[in-house]
Amino acid sequence: MIFTIFLLFIGAILAFWISAICGGGASLILIPILNLIIPTSLVPFSLTIGTFTSSASRIAAFKKSVHWKIFFWFVPFSIPAVLMGAYLIKFINPIYLQIIVAVLLISNVPQLFLNKKQQDNEEKPSPKYILAIVGFLAGFVSGITGAIGLLFNRFYLKYGLTKEEIIATRAANEIILHIIKLIIYIVLGLYSKNALLLGLTIAVASIISSYTVKYILPYFSDFIFRKVGYAAMVISGITLFYTSSQKIIQEDKVQLTTTSKGDENETTLKWRNSDFVMEYSLDGEFEIERPIQPNELPENLLKKYNDILPNYDKIHLEKVFRIGEDSYEFYCYKGNKLTKFELKE
Repeated sequence: MIFTIFLLFIGAILAFWISAICGGGASLILIPILNLIIPTSLVPFSLTIGTFTSSASRIAAFKKSVHWKIFFWFVPFSIPAVLMGAYLIKFINPIYLQIIVAVLLISNVPQLFLNKKQQDNEEKPSPKYILAIVGFLAGFVSGITGAIGLLFNRFYLKYGLTKEEIIATRAANEIILHIIKLIIYIVLGLYSKNALLLGLTIAVASIISSYTVKYILPYFSDFIFRKVGYAAMVISGITLFYTSSQKIIQEDKVQLTTTSKGDENETTLKWRNSDFVMEYSLDGEFEIERPIQPNELPENLLKKYNDILPNYDKIHLEKVFRIGEDSYEFYCYKGNKLTKFELKE
């Protein structure tokens, strides 16, 4: 555990340095690492301890650069959203939201290829209602995943702020959310001794990073600062997508198998206790099948099922989805003999 903490400490310092240079995103860099150490539901608690400390130290270091207009429109709308997100973490697996966040981060690829003139043309202050919407969404995502990170970095980059203003304003916007989240996570019991230890490790690393990064920023122009920011968003998205999808495959026992049946190829997707079967035949017909229970049959087909049930040892039911029509398949077993019926409503 000591070696793990040491590696996390070094990784966190580097992550917060990169975060400052990119305008944010240390949390999304650290999520894949923490996912490997503690349960996903405890990751937000560890992250929030570290990011709260980071925000506080950055405000102290760049207090003259806070853009207060954004702060006063962002924070009031983010508070109810973070309460909602933190409450829903009891019912929603954060790993699925991480997948969505990853896809949104990867969607920033086109921004990497804009030249300085094109980038400058895209930068303009957003209307006040956009500030409110961004604040609400940032609070909600942060409440569930424990991170706002790079997902909303694009908003700051396009607002036309300097690199110092981005760092300071983000920190001011997020610090209140971090306090609220910590209280909620503790009340809901979403913490542990290990999660606390890892969070404190990240916190110490964030303080060291915040006070040393001031000597690094002057070497980056605003244009390079933005380019690095978009690149970090894309790289973090790819990394987060890979680690999150691997965890989903492991936790939900996701399996994908393909078999050939004559002129048809059948692919079966197993997720938790459900099967989804996709078939593609040589004549170009594509369909998706899902196993169902008798009570999911339409009334007329349920009557048919009950009528023929005494004649067979067992009957396996599937609903078939095709473009333009749906149907039902009855796989009826009697000894070693299979009889298949395809019926429509």
